Amino acid sequence: MQQTMFRIKDPKVSLDFYSRVLGMSLLKRLDFPEMKFSLYFMGYENTAEAPDNPVDRTVWTFSQKATIELTHNWGTESDPEFKGYHNGNSEPRGFGHIGITVDDTYKACERFQSLGVEFVKKPDDGKMKGIAFIKDPDGYWIEIFDQKTIGTVAEAAS
Repeated sequence: MQQTMFRIKDPKVSLDFYSRVLGMSLLKRLDFPEMKFSLYFMGYENTAEAPDNPVDRTVWTFSQKATIELTHNWGTESDPEFKGYHNGNSEPRGFGHIGITVDDTYKACERFQSLGVEFVKKPDDGKMKGIAFIKDPDGYWIEIFDQKTIGTVAEAAS
């Protein structure tokens, strides 16, 4: 899988969340002035290895695995009438979440809490202990888990 696309209201807020909170880097920005939207590709790649040439940088970006494409339709960030996007978890349900692997779920969640991130589920809530769900600025859910414990978490739930 190369990318998952989320529509975002405010690129400044979302770029801050995905970079500062989740540790991703902006791989490439593409602007489409005629259609009034921008795409921001985020991922965990080392951008120092990316080509400087814009065309080559785009090809490099689209060759990376598991990126997030943040799509911003211009003007939503300042439109008081804009209601936001459907996150897939409110009715009618559809898309659910993306998953991010961390070194330690509990330590990551302590950090998220200190950064003021909104939780859907903390690691010790509910029946599935050791995994968490947080929300991005647009309300999309992000599952947080670590590879040391996910096997026992999944096994205990079945």
